[in-house]
Amino acid sequence: MTDRLLDSCLRRAPNAALRSGYTAISAEGRAANGGGFDARMDFGILHLRRGESHRETTGKESLWVLLRGRSRMTAAGRTARVSRASLFEQGPSALHTGKGEMVEIRAESAAEFAVVRTANPRRLEARHYLPDSCATEDRGAGLAQGACRRLVRTIFDHASRPEANLVVGEVVNFPGRWSTYPPHHHPQPEIYHYRFTRPHGYGHAELGENVYKVRHGDTIGIPGGLDHSQVSAPGYGMYYLWVIRHLPGRPYRGFTFTPEHRWLLDPKQQGWIPRPEDPKG
Repeated sequence: MTDRLLDSCLRRAPNAALRSGYTAISAEGRAANGGGFDARMDFGILHLRRGESHRETTGKESLWVLLRGRSRMTAAGRTARVSRASLFEQGPSALHTGKGEMVEIRAESAAEFAVVRTANPRRLEARHYLPDSCATEDRGAGLAQGACRRLVRTIFDHASRPEANLVVGEVVNFPGRWSTYPPHHHPQPEIYHYRFTRPHGYGHAELGENVYKVRHGDTIGIPGGLDHSQVSAPGYGMYYLWVIRHLPGRPYRGFTFTPEHRWLLDPKQQGWIPRPEDPKG
């Protein structure tokens, strides 16, 4: 893997001046910043002011995930009224459609969406996903002295949406804790989009032997086969939306842990536990 490819993996948050309408972050079939990595997905952020609408007839499999605000999302004659005040305290609301669907999103307050698109010739029924329909897992509890406990929300996967070319979910990373841990890999490319409980919060993302400092609004592209893991700085909750793109004939069904760290999955092995120093000496 070249340095040029690795440099293309991190996309910094768009300038605040661009935050009106849709801001593209990556494009399917085109490597970021002229580098060597193509995530096989369009990814961007849609900002709507109160009363504004976004309308389109989809040209690809398309997904909108509400990040903040209130809106009405309509497709295939069905409308869902959705709201989100906190990525950390509330589950996701999303709209997922196939190619050729008429979609309208009307903002009832200032609203922000993550938007993902990818080629898919199969027919996809438009579906709304609401917080009570998304499974949440409390992962990592009881492992590694609690250092990798986090919440994982799955919006849909290959089992629940086999006709899709995407798998999508969210992680709520507790302050000072790790997630995607122990490190793992899978052949399919992935995108992470980050937010923090405070705008100046930060964390670190491992991609193989490289480490990136990630901030509020940043996006990471993860090449297939590359080990990856995350950690948030103490004091800052870290959220990231994750989206995986199936490969032709190789749908994503799970990941492989990095072998040398698999022992941490055994709750009987908590790793080194430091003893308090004796103040007398």
